Amino acid sequence: MEVILLRKVQNLGDLGDKVVVRSGYARNFLVPQGMATRATKENIANFESRKAELQKQAAELLKEAEVKQADISKLEITITRNAGDEGKLFGSVGTSDIAEAITEAGVAIEKKDIRLPEGALRTIGEHAVTVHLHTDINVEINVNVAAEE
Repeated sequence: MEVILLRKVQNLGDLGDKVVVRSGYARNFLVPQGMATRATKENIANFESRKAELQKQAAELLKEAEVKQADISKLEITITRNAGDEGKLFGSVGTSDIAEAITEAGVAIEKKDIRLPEGALRTIGEHAVTVHLHTDINVEINVNVAAEE
C-alpha cells in the first residue's frame, strides 16, 4: 500500500515522502497514529495544502525535544531498591520506574520513551539508559541503582 508520511517515521522516511508499506502496517499503525495517510489523489492534494502547517508542527516538536534533551542531560537519577548481598535486586527496575524518576526530577517523560535493549535493570550500580525523545534525538543518561538500607 502506498502512503504519504505526515511526520518523520524512523527507518521509513521523512515528512511528505511517498512510501510503499505492507497494508497491515499502514491500516493498523501508521494511519491510526496519524503518521500517514493513503496516497490517493484527494489525500495528495490535501497534503500539499497542509504541507507548511505540518512542517511547522514538526519543527515545534523537534524544538521541544531539544529543550528536553538539554534538561535531561543535566539529570543524575538514583533509584533505590531492595537488594541482596551479591548486588542483585529483589525484582527489577523497568522503564516505568525510570520514567517516573525522570518525571519527578522535573522533565515529563513517558515510559515508551525509555529504551532498555538488554531488558530491565536487575543489579546495583550505574547503568547507561537511552531516552528516545524524537526520531532524531536520543539522550543517554546514567541511572544509579542503589540498595535500600
